[in-house]
Amino acid sequence: MKTTIFMIHLLLMFICLISACSTTQTERVEAATSSDIDPNKTLIVYLSRTNNTKAIAEMIQKTVGGKLVAVELQTPYPENYQATVAQVAKENETGFMPLLKTKIDSIQKYDVVFIGFPTWGMQLPPPMKSFLKQYNLTGKTIIPFNSNGGYGIGSTFETVKQLCPDSRVLEGYSTRGGLERDGQLLMIKEEKAKQTETEIENWLQKLKII
Repeated sequence: MKTTIFMIHLLLMFICLISACSTTQTERVEAATSSDIDPNKTLIVYLSRTNNTKAIAEMIQKTVGGKLVAVELQTPYPENYQATVAQVAKENETGFMPLLKTKIDSIQKYDVVFIGFPTWGMQLPPPMKSFLKQYNLTGKTIIPFNSNGGYGIGSTFETVKQLCPDSRVLEGYSTRGGLERDGQLLMIKEEKAKQTETEIENWLQKLKII
């Protein structure tokens, strides 16, 4: 009888030990997945015509660090808004991807890549398609962000996912920016800038980036 009771106690102690080890391992995994990102391995790439997307990119860099890179074209779009709209519409129709002046060395060293852009014709701007096609982002965490004239993200975030099939694409951020057609250029300033900074911080916390 005493032997039986001893064996039961021994079994219970063994089960408790296994449970404790499992709990510790789970806690370690959760801690690892919620840790801050490494600024030295973070890249923030953006395209901005009215400087609203640029403002968001700078706020992200201020919060998480990382290297900030503006996407520039070998042949810039016309300064005239209507001429640019017509050119972009033709590029979207034909699938043309403009050549980029921007060059990023050693992109393999970055683990997290923020991708910022405005909404053009309810689509991802052709220069950003060029960027996503040009660089191998396999295995990287991709985080899109967007500014738009009030019409939303369109198909932009979905296109990022399609062009990054072997990457981990997280939930994106979008906010109202400028509307060049109506002469509204930089809108993310003063009170709007403060509001945007708060939204970005909440978004990054939700993603467990900070």
